[in-house]
Amino acid sequence: MRYRLTFVVGLAVGYVLGTRAGRERYEQLKKSARQFAENPAVRNTAESAAQQGRHYADRAYHAVSHKVGDRMPESVAQRVRSLRERNGDGSAGDDWGTSNT
Repeated sequence: MRYRLTFVVGLAVGYVLGTRAGRERYEQLKKSARQFAENPAVRNTAESAAQQGRHYADRAYHAVSHKVGDRMPESVAQRVRSLRERNGDGSAGDDWGTSNT
């Protein structure tokens, strides 16, 4: 019983001290992450990667649709058609994982 009580007291003290230091450290990490995400170089790299991903997704769709033909799920074909119609230029558009923030 004595060891169990010692363990519970130690757990409680550790929790209290950890939450005090933990919240401060959490705020520090959150601020660093926000600064990193707002960095123009990081944003440009992320946008470039998103555009490249859209390009490869479009190419993959065409390669698969030629091989699969009419067996392509209608939901996939409809999504690609709607993106092309919305943009009017035949491109996949900007809805594939990017934001305007």
